[in-house]
Amino acid sequence: MNKELLQKITSRKEYSQLPRKEVELAFQKFDKEKYSDEEKVKLTRKLLREVFSSFTSPKLLSLKDKNPEWILRKHFSTRERLPYSEEVYSKLLGGLNKNLSVIDLGAGINGFSYEIFKKIGYNVNYLAVEAMGQLVELMNFYFDKQKVSANAVQESLFELEKIKDILKKQKKPRVVFLFKVIDSLEMLEKDYSKEFLLGIGEFAERIVVSFAVKSMGNRIRFRANRDWILDFIKENFKIIEDFEIGGERYLVFSK
Repeated sequence: MNKELLQKITSRKEYSQLPRKEVELAFQKFDKEKYSDEEKVKLTRKLLREVFSSFTSPKLLSLKDKNPEWILRKHFSTRERLPYSEEVYSKLLGGLNKNLSVIDLGAGINGFSYEIFKKIGYNVNYLAVEAMGQLVELMNFYFDKQKVSANAVQESLFELEKIKDILKKQKKPRVVFLFKVIDSLEMLEKDYSKEFLLGIGEFAERIVVSFAVKSMGNRIRFRANRDWILDFIKENFKIIEDFEIGGERYLVFSK
């Protein structure tokens, strides 16, 4: 990849702390003769914004000493889940040991909902894995202040072997969260989600995948058909829960 164009793409604050892997995958889609260098930069940024920044308020890209609810409401995706979090988490973790590990892949700023685990009676060792470095810093700032059993690390979900290593190091039982992540993976690499789910399946006692079923703004129901990934999950895993709440559908499954 052209280093000069890479530097130009990541010169803006919102792209400055993304893993190189994601930037390269996005760039490859437009690295064609029909596009000028300026168009390549513009289109790559546009795709990265759709994958990452569309869910994130610019106010979150610098550390601020705000309470967890304020932060969660500034992150568009998490804000929708907030009113239902206790009910959702209770269903996702139901039947498991009260002492467990949650590995939140593509976490955004979901680590700020850590207190909900305590509210529903679980003692959770929480690890957030997030591509945007600014959000990793923000969560770790909160975890350190609250002195909770939680940590955030920056890693690309396209580095599958590294993700496997991260999972193996967590105490059992392990629950993996993938909230509204599948669509973003597919935007950068078609069918990667299938490889990813199979790869992590052996290292988790339970996996949770969620999809938005309504638009964030006007709450209109999506017409998008996700049968391709739903059928794949049903063919390769055991479904534990399948429910919809707050404009989000959740599939809970295991090997």
